[in-house]
Parts: sequence; structure tokens; C-alpha cells
Amino acid sequence: MLPAEKKDIRLYLYHAKQCDPKKCTGKKMARFKLVNLFEKIDRVPSGSILLDPMAEKALSPADNSRKGITVLDCSWEEVERVFPQLLRARLEHRALPYLVAANPVNFGRPFKLTSAEAFAAALYILGNRQQAEAIMSKFRWGHTFLELNHEPLEEYSQARDSKDILRIQSEYM
Repeated sequence: MLPAEKKDIRLYLYHAKQCDPKKCTGKKMARFKLVNLFEKIDRVPSGSILLDPMAEKALSPADNSRKGITVLDCSWEEVERVFPQLLRARLEHRALPYLVAANPVNFGRPFKLTSAEAFAAALYILGNRQQAEAIMSKFRWGHTFLELNHEPLEEYSQARDSKDILRIQSEYM
């Protein structure tokens, strides 16, 4: 018998209005009511986990997701400029470990995930696989992301803490 799935984690999207609306996975998730979309960072609930590629600590199952997960939806060209502005926000900054993108724009590139891929990866690592699968089911290529990263996601979801995540990540890089 499989262990019971955790309660759905609240998802927040800070939309920086920098991407092509036709390709924006964050906007699509909002249309399906899978995320709460904000256009002002002060609206994002404090204490939520901000998936930040420049964070010093990796996301792990030990993180407290009770206050939700926040993703910044911005262009990869702007990420280094935008994320430092978010340091003032009272959010728990966490980096996702090594994963490979499956989206059509960045297919096969490590760390270049869409907002939907980032949410799905975080949910999977935190033990909410069904919620991750529900998100990825909205995209033609969504199943490919979960298949491509199945092995590392499984290992990351069994990690004890951030240090354990980094050890596992080193085996894939």
C-alpha cells in the first residue's frame, strides 16, 4: 500500500510580466486555478518558500511548506537582476537541485526550468507527487519532464536535508 499523499501545498506565482504570454507556463497554471498569481511581491505570503536559483540552501523534504511555495515568473535573461530585489521579502529562499528541462524552449538544459517545471519539481521533492503530476498534465510535454527526471526526483524526495540533496545532486552533475 502506498503512503497517503500529503495535503496540496498552496502555490504562489509572482509574475514579472517579462515572458511571451503564449508560452508562459505560469499564466496557464493560473488559468487552470493551480496557482495564485500576484503582480506585486508584497502580496506573496511571508514565510512561503521562494524557489531561487541563487539561494545558498537546496530545497529538501525537511523544508516546511505549510505556508506554500512561491515561484518568480521572469525571463531567464533577467533572473540575476530580479532575484536580489526579492532578498528583502520575508520568504524562505531555496534552490532546486540539478534537473533537466523538458519544455520546448530549453529542452535538455539543466536548471533552465519553466515555472510549471519548478513547481512540479518542488512538489515532488516535498512528497506531493500527485499535485506535481496534476500540474504537468496541463502541458503536452509535461509527462516528459517527470520521466526525464524520474530517478533524481525519487532520490531527492528521499533525502534527509539540504546537505543530502547536494550529495545526491553531485552524482548527477
